[in-house]
Amino acid sequence: MMRKTIIFTAFLICSCYNLYSQNIISLQAGAKTSIRGLSVVDNSVAWVSGSNGWTALTLDSGKSWIWKQVPGYEKLDFRDIEAFSEKNAIIVSAGSPAVVLRTTNSGLTWKEVYRNDSPEIFLDGMDFWDSKNGMIYGDPINGKMQLLKTSDSGLTWQNINDNLNVNLIEGEASFAASGTAIRCLKNGSVYIVTGGIQSRIFVSKNFGNTWKVYPCPIIQGKSSTGAFSIAFLNSKKGIAAGGDYLMDTLRENILLLTKNGGKSWAKPRIGPTGYKSAIEYITSQKVIATGTSGTDISVDGGRTWNKISDEGYNSVRQAKSGSWVLLAGGNGKISELRWD
Repeated sequence: MMRKTIIFTAFLICSCYNLYSQNIISLQAGAKTSIRGLSVVDNSVAWVSGSNGWTALTLDSGKSWIWKQVPGYEKLDFRDIEAFSEKNAIIVSAGSPAVVLRTTNSGLTWKEVYRNDSPEIFLDGMDFWDSKNGMIYGDPINGKMQLLKTSDSGLTWQNINDNLNVNLIEGEASFAASGTAIRCLKNGSVYIVTGGIQSRIFVSKNFGNTWKVYPCPIIQGKSSTGAFSIAFLNSKKGIAAGGDYLMDTLRENILLLTKNGGKSWAKPRIGPTGYKSAIEYITSQKVIATGTSGTDISVDGGRTWNKISDEGYNSVRQAKSGSWVLLAGGNGKISELRWD
């Protein structure tokens, strides 16, 4: 009887995943850049950014890409990008100098709207509540997480470090792996996760004016461990994903679920198959996560996971308006997820 029950349960799990056909289709590869910045506007328009100053834009659902190496910034690594249309986008670099560039003409020209030459500066990611209001965050300097805020579509940036009165401990920082360790929701909520020696989630419900901080009991304790990405379906339900990028096949305690906005966390029944640098809700039940260990999907809101490809990527994002899902990674690699 026990053996029959186990077989039947396995059959149900396999049947559940086989209800859907998932295919990752290559769209672009070969550019001399590692892509981590990815922003999908709709089912036709998407932008990417990466190392060596490269950006790319598609206007035809990935059939062709317009590649540009930003003049004067060829040595910078643009780890995140936020796009609002085929004309308007913002890119942010990691490392020193930290720069934020803005385009209003489809990347033909870029304007520097923020610069910090401090040797300690390292910006990790960016997200927007709407087309005007957004936030950039970075690793701590003297224990203070770096926080920048805009209310004019990225034209100017205000330092709001002092709004957060909780310092990071020595060895606690964040990861500029995919631009998804920060998430802004339309209701004014913003979530930021840290990792390294300690992993926590920093939560604001009022556009970064005041903050609360909660432990994130994902794998942590080394500079290579922690939460690398978060996704929130709403202000309560979310997922944190990560692991140890130096041991990317390690599966223990690399993904956690929350039902109360990060105040507490639960483990999935079956976790993903290794380190993940990016996670994204497609629907309330369909979730995708990717990293150097490969690409996994869940069809039950993140409670159980199944690998669909050994191919790994740095980033995955769904269209802000639409259903198009893109993945991006090393060597200019861009692919799309087809989920029937």
